[in-house]
Amino acid sequence: METESEPYVRLASLRQLHQVMADMNTARSMADTLQTVADGVVTALGYELACVNLVRPDGDLVVAAFSGNPAAEALITGRVGSRESWERRLTMGETWGDLVFIPHTEGWILDDDDVPQWYTDGPEPRFEDEWHPSDRLFAPMYTPAAPGGGSCGELIGVLSVDRPRNGRRPGAWGREALQMYAFQAAIALSNARLRANMQRALVRLEREQQALRASEESFRQAFEYAPSGMAIAEMGGDQHGRILRTNDALCRLLGRPASAMRRYAFSDLVHPEDIGTLLRTSAEGGRAELRLGRRDGTYVWVSLRNSVVADAADGPRFLLTHVEDIEERKRRELQLAHRASHDSLTGLPNSAELRSRLASRLCRRPQSAHPAALDVMDALATTDAVATMESAYGHPAFDADAHGFDYRPAGAEAYDAYDHHVHTAAPEESARDDGSKGLAVLFCDLDGFKSINDRFGHNAGDAVLIEVARRLSSGVRDGDTVARLGGDEFVILADGLGRADAEDLAVRLRNEIIQPIRAEGRAVRVGASFGIGWAHCGMTADEVLKSADERMYIEKRSRPKQHRRAG
Repeated sequence: METESEPYVRLASLRQLHQVMADMNTARSMADTLQTVADGVVTALGYELACVNLVRPDGDLVVAAFSGNPAAEALITGRVGSRESWERRLTMGETWGDLVFIPHTEGWILDDDDVPQWYTDGPEPRFEDEWHPSDRLFAPMYTPAAPGGGSCGELIGVLSVDRPRNGRRPGAWGREALQMYAFQAAIALSNARLRANMQRALVRLEREQQALRASEESFRQAFEYAPSGMAIAEMGGDQHGRILRTNDALCRLLGRPASAMRRYAFSDLVHPEDIGTLLRTSAEGGRAELRLGRRDGTYVWVSLRNSVVADAADGPRFLLTHVEDIEERKRRELQLAHRASHDSLTGLPNSAELRSRLASRLCRRPQSAHPAALDVMDALATTDAVATMESAYGHPAFDADAHGFDYRPAGAEAYDAYDHHVHTAAPEESARDDGSKGLAVLFCDLDGFKSINDRFGHNAGDAVLIEVARRLSSGVRDGDTVARLGGDEFVILADGLGRADAEDLAVRLRNEIIQPIRAEGRAVRVGASFGIGWAHCGMTADEVLKSADERMYIEKRSRPKQHRRAG
């Protein structure tokens, strides 16, 4: 091409230029594209030297490819020139369309800037259009402009060319060819950069997908083979809490197949008494201890721990529930609680449990409170009275937590409100039974027990205590309490009895106790003294027990010593 006169260009030269442009767009990588661009300037446009300066992310330009001189290539490839110095060059000299030509008469001031450059030797020009060794010709490469965005886009690099083979400055056709070549090179570089970015994105995506698959597989294995129960349930909406997936451990724990579990929500499986606990459990990090139903109708104590997982970044959220079997721990806790509240020998409630049960029936209201005031306070527990009070006072009788407000009816200003407490009162003491009922406290002390311990040993004494406890328990109603106060003393709490009823109960229990008892291979007998006390609000548990104890000693002393024991 360099030996032909413009515009008479051989068809072979055009074919060569077309082939170079095709090679630019089919290069396999960014590095191959850059080198193809540099080689094409030398092979198709008729220049001896060509350099591709590529814009880096920080704005500076690096020598990315060189063609025509291996020594110069080794000298400057990879070196960087500042964006400021390049901007200065592209605004100097003559503009040939998009090209910039800096003649040697102006370019001498660029010899000392930081742009990588090479120096060529040659004779001084003899003609006006002859190429000087210090002439510079640059072809800026811009990304294609967006529609309506101007003639060019962003600068992505600069082609530097030197020493045309015909020794002359390019004419109009050569300038247009170089300008067109730079335009096509910019497209090829943009496409190569896009392909490189896409390849990096695909590699990154593949790595993320591999990591996601590994994470999913790890989660699946952790979920499926976890030693404790695991479940995934829906979160929110009408199907909130519906079980979607369970592991084998949970299916074994509840005795239900996985297909059947998907028909339930946890609210369908929880014990009716624990439904409130389940509903109060937070979805995120919530914990609860409750009972879940097995297929055989029994219940097992479990610990639920919730967390929230998402199917994707913006996908639906699910509840991941960890279900741990705590049946054995609960059984031990119940056993410890039973041991703390029950006598180890007889299995009856002990002194502390007796006082707790008795105290739960008592309040601080004095027995001498005005009857009309007591009737008003007792009536507060009824729905009609609550509604009446709300209407009269303009605010609810109970707050959102069902706690009673401080309300004092007329005539009862000295007494506190007692919420929904049903007051305990003693039957009236009179010669005839008026039908009034109360909470009877029967204090029982065994007669002749010490002599059995002394004569036959503690094992015989323990056998007697166990049998007496059995007889007392079988002689009372289901709702009554039989407790061992200590030693050979027992206490019975029997609610809803009149005075005559309590006396009849004491007689029946005494008749049961005095029957012969087998202890250590022999028959022994013990007697029993009963004192009947009555619990009523205004008394403490100790005061009630002391009253019954005193009556027991009065009853014991009222009988001759020889009649206190059956034999």
